[in-house]
Amino acid sequence: MPEKNIRLEVMQAIEPKVEGFMKEFLIPTEEIWQPTDFLPDSQSDKFFDEVEAIRGEAKELGYDFWVTLVADTITEEALPTYESWLMDVEGIDQHNGKENGWSKWVRAWTAEENRHGDLLNKYLYLSGRVNMREVEITTQHLISDGFDIGTDRDPYKNFVYTSFQELATNISHKRVAKLARQKGNKSLAKMCNIIAGDEMRHHLAYREFVKIILEHDPNNMVLAFADMMKRKIVMPAHFLRESGGSIGLAFEQFSDCAQRLGVYTAQDYIDILQKLNDYWQLGSLQSLSDTAEKARDYLMKLPERLQRISERMKFSEEQHTFKWVTANGML
Repeated sequence: MPEKNIRLEVMQAIEPKVEGFMKEFLIPTEEIWQPTDFLPDSQSDKFFDEVEAIRGEAKELGYDFWVTLVADTITEEALPTYESWLMDVEGIDQHNGKENGWSKWVRAWTAEENRHGDLLNKYLYLSGRVNMREVEITTQHLISDGFDIGTDRDPYKNFVYTSFQELATNISHKRVAKLARQKGNKSLAKMCNIIAGDEMRHHLAYREFVKIILEHDPNNMVLAFADMMKRKIVMPAHFLRESGGSIGLAFEQFSDCAQRLGVYTAQDYIDILQKLNDYWQLGSLQSLSDTAEKARDYLMKLPERLQRISERMKFSEEQHTFKWVTANGML
């Protein structure tokens, strides 16, 4: 049987369980937090005083911090790309005339994620520390340029990617929250921490999807995992560019900022891989084919190999001047 059909059969076999996953890992719209819960109330007489407080706290945050927060925001704002990509994955069927559990999951997941960009975008606007027009241009570019994360329509590869990426995003938002709190910006710290919590729930869901697929089709799931790691997990905003810039250049420069701040590092990449290896219990899988055994061996040895490589890696200490933020973080 062709691999594509095996994947489709597995996705269809798991689909009835998705409703339970939604109840376990997502929060109903009426109960979950909304961006306005953390922002000044525009209907309140205290609105302008609260905005002034935000602007005052924002003055204490440095250049690399603002670049990182802007890039995190833009990444969250590019959700139309992510949803359209996932809706095209094999087995996520929104066209067959019935409510497919997987397509319901993607829509509900997107709805939760959408709040992150809304909150951070409004915060950036009120802070007065960034050039919002340049931020908006970059966001439009990122959505227009799309992305290629190396997964094609393969659900196995896509769920490996989202398992990895959701945890990476959780780490990034938590670290930004910590830096904000260290500078006395408790309100921004709270925003970033609440977003990080959402990302962790989503990570737990996607890694569970992979775990269940391993029970149904371990050989092809291990091969898909190994293929993704050989390609390397690229970040969803890897095509990031500023106005007038080339695709991907701004992402490289932002990555240097994130590395300097310790918001997301090469070590985090290695640690996430090790956590996924451990949770999916790769070492305990039974009756793998010869090719899957080789793929498993590659994955088990990869963290140590990446550790050796990371010890020799160097990143730029030179501070690039982004159009989003001026040198002192102020307009």
